Amino acid sequence: MRRDRQGDGGRLIRNPDGPPGSGGPRPAAAAVPSDAPDASAQIRSPSYRLPVEDTEFLLRDEMRAVRFALEYSKAELCLRDWGIRSTVIVFGSARIPSPEQADTMLAAARTEDERESARRRARQSVYYDVAREFGRIVSLRGGSLSVGDGGLRDNVIATGGGPGIMEAANRGASDVGAPSIGFNITLPMEQKPNPYSTPDLTFRFHYFAMRKMHLAMRGNALAVFPGGFGTMDEMFELLTLQQTAKAPPMPIVLVGRDYWTRVVDFDALVDADMIGRRDLDLFEFADTAEEAWEVLVRRGLKAHSPELKKRD
Repeated sequence: MRRDRQGDGGRLIRNPDGPPGSGGPRPAAAAVPSDAPDASAQIRSPSYRLPVEDTEFLLRDEMRAVRFALEYSKAELCLRDWGIRSTVIVFGSARIPSPEQADTMLAAARTEDERESARRRARQSVYYDVAREFGRIVSLRGGSLSVGDGGLRDNVIATGGGPGIMEAANRGASDVGAPSIGFNITLPMEQKPNPYSTPDLTFRFHYFAMRKMHLAMRGNALAVFPGGFGTMDEMFELLTLQQTAKAPPMPIVLVGRDYWTRVVDFDALVDADMIGRRDLDLFEFADTAEEAWEVLVRRGLKAHSPELKKRD
């Protein structure tokens, strides 16, 4: 080590301008010629972005398979982190109001048409109450409040995460302090999650197919409340999985006998040989939350589902 200068007693004093351990001055930075090539264009180019940060790249048609995988993996890992082994799925209309919302609609109605529409919606709100009570019963008796071996939870309420019947079932779970899942979907019209699903278990999907997969893959049981096209789509898809044995056996209850027998003529499907008579055994009807729970238990619901296995 070079001695720069000495003080009393010959003690070494390092030059404070030098790099540590050098004892000497730091070399001056090399001057950059004013006419040196500039790499800013390369840095600004989309090709230079990290793929994970390049949304333009990720949204290309050719990357659809990657987006599918991301939508699957994000929800799957979050559900595993929470130990969600099985669910009770609840389908139903987003248009059915809570009793509080129905009262507001009635009070705001000004014309006879508006009043008739509000009264019709108010009559439908009974299904909201039933779905809310069903969410409470399932959460209290099904096992979602208990963490079993390996930190797993069973029969957690799972909905589409939106308003109406979905909100009611999530709200029932929230009433008793139980976790519940909301699988939301991005739609052309604005949709936001209801305030009752567990925040860490509230997801948003772009692809209906991936949303349906997550709704179905942990399903221990299914309760279907009155609904329209979306509810019908989801219900018949799961009925088809049961009919074709492409999914493990799952008890299914349709809540609101009068509605379902009026809207869907299941017997006509049998008479036309479009389904078999035994296909009607895939589900039962119920009118109250307690009846719905009893149907599911009688048909085999329990705190158990196929174990989550590590997938290659």
